Amino acid sequence: MSDTEKTPRPPVRRGPGGGGPFGGAGMPAEKSKAFGPSAKRLVGRLRPERMLIAVVALLAIVSVTLSVLGPKMLGTATNLIFAGILSKQVPAGETQAQVIEGLRASGNNAQADLLGGVTLTPGSGIDFGQLGSVLLMVLAIYVFSSVFSWGQSYLLNGVVQRTVFRLRADVEDKINRLPLGYFDRMPRGELLSRVTNDIDNVSQSLQQSLSQIMTSLLTVIGVIVMMFVISPLLALIALVTIPLTLLITAVVAKRSQKLFVAQWKHTGTLNARIEESYSGHALVKVFGRHREINEVFRQKNEELYKASFGAQFVSGIIMPAMMFVGNLVYVAIAVVGGLMVASGSLSLGDVQAFIQYARQFTQPLTQLGSMANVLQSGVASAERVFELLDADDQTPDPVPAATPPASAGSAGRLVFDDVSFRYLPDVPLIDNLSLTALPGQTVAIVGPTGAGKTTLVNLIMRFYELDSGRITLDGTDIAAMTRDDLRSRTGMVLQDTWLFGGTIRDNIAYGRPEATEEEILAAAQATYVDRFVHSLPDGYDTVLNDEADNVSAGEKQLITIARAFLAAPSVLILDEATSSVDTRTEVLVQRAMSALRAERTSFVIAHRLSTIRDADLILVMESGRIVQQGTHDTLLAAGGAYANLYNAQFAGATAAE
Repeated sequence: MSDTEKTPRPPVRRGPGGGGPFGGAGMPAEKSKAFGPSAKRLVGRLRPERMLIAVVALLAIVSVTLSVLGPKMLGTATNLIFAGILSKQVPAGETQAQVIEGLRASGNNAQADLLGGVTLTPGSGIDFGQLGSVLLMVLAIYVFSSVFSWGQSYLLNGVVQRTVFRLRADVEDKINRLPLGYFDRMPRGELLSRVTNDIDNVSQSLQQSLSQIMTSLLTVIGVIVMMFVISPLLALIALVTIPLTLLITAVVAKRSQKLFVAQWKHTGTLNARIEESYSGHALVKVFGRHREINEVFRQKNEELYKASFGAQFVSGIIMPAMMFVGNLVYVAIAVVGGLMVASGSLSLGDVQAFIQYARQFTQPLTQLGSMANVLQSGVASAERVFELLDADDQTPDPVPAATPPASAGSAGRLVFDDVSFRYLPDVPLIDNLSLTALPGQTVAIVGPTGAGKTTLVNLIMRFYELDSGRITLDGTDIAAMTRDDLRSRTGMVLQDTWLFGGTIRDNIAYGRPEATEEEILAAAQATYVDRFVHSLPDGYDTVLNDEADNVSAGEKQLITIARAFLAAPSVLILDEATSSVDTRTEVLVQRAMSALRAERTSFVIAHRLSTIRDADLILVMESGRIVQQGTHDTLLAAGGAYANLYNAQFAGATAAE
């Protein structure tokens, strides 16, 4: 819709910091509204990959099982070294039982208990052959564990990326099915955030959380089993970590969540301020407001700094707290384990293995705590994407669809029959409007801002559905046609030019992709694009950048006009189409438009009434109603709304003088 007309719209929701495109964009939602249903729905999107997920789970089980066996095997190696050192000190020819009996007889019961927990071979020393075999086995265990872990990560990455690929495709399809009213209600930055940032956050959350949660849970289970196999007493001591971990995580997360919310809020506010000051940089300089802008930036930046520092500091407490708890458990295990080794009820290698398991035990618990936040953030983003996917589609095209008859010389007869339409039910706009536009006629629509001029055009394009009445094209109700068929018969040139990143030739051919090179050149010549293209380094192959600012505003407008010219529609809509070109170029474009409008119905929305003096029919609209219609001369002679609008232009100039 043109900026020159502001008709009523449904209320638009704004993110923090106002309406800048970056206001709040890029920051995923911090908390989901309904975690359970949304998480279930997100997991449901993994269903097509369930066979691969089963393989991933199997690989994870094998990898974790091997990694859990590693400390136990290293404990065996420690026992071989310890037993070898002790065996070297025992005279050859004596049995282990004789040595232990001799120690007890001499009152050295502690040493006897220690030797009772070790298998000795008196006088032999360390068995390096057996030790080497054990160490090679440990190496093989860790190598295969890493290989299976790599395979799990590789397959899981494919699962996640294909799932997100399908999600992006569904979102793209959904956007193409949404009615224009949805985009009017949804701020552009908010929609872009859902389509890009939220989907990326879902991807990252799934990638991190699925692998970590699966591996951490399996590691916790495997480590607990091995600890109970080695020593139930030490295992119970280690399990004290679980409630302490849950308590610390819950307390810190509750505090840090509020700070993270404040951080994201201040980030959105600061982004909005930056975007506004950069996009309006020239205006800021003209009015000398850069000091005020800098002061506002300093304040917002300070607020963001404090919130971010607090959030990162509080959330950073979790790891040191977990390490502190882990160290307490480590000390308890070392003391009790040492006493058990001294008493002969546990080998030194088993104590070493148990200490490794205790270290392994706290790490996955900490990872599970951090993954809870990641998963919650991902589910919150998924919920926002699902809200987009659940939005109501535009009404489907009729089946079978009607097609206007192909009658030579009569294409473009457009009739409004008692049409009524409102954007909002309680805000009147267009009521009981009727008019007829004949093929070859140029119908100009004028009126004050908010009169409903552009709305009339939107109804022709079926961007919105009528509340009552009907619009017919060549005798066929446009509601009975497919939207593609209707819009293929309609060309539109707006005040706000839209060009995409590509060559000038590609932008012109967008109006009719199957057009030949000769047809593209003919359209460019007819609309005077050819006049400036040859001054560019690459001519028609000149690539327009993302903002298309390597050509002037007038040149951009000419390219969009050439695009409409090439499409050769039966109905042509010009919404202030020449507002960005200079006076001389406007005259040339008007001549080109005269040729384009031949035997076609043309609707021209204009504020400069001098540009539509030659229109066959001028409609004067006020508050959604046609209050006058006729030619320029007859309307001026009749006085009233048109004469007032026309004379106001010159009155404004006189007053200015």
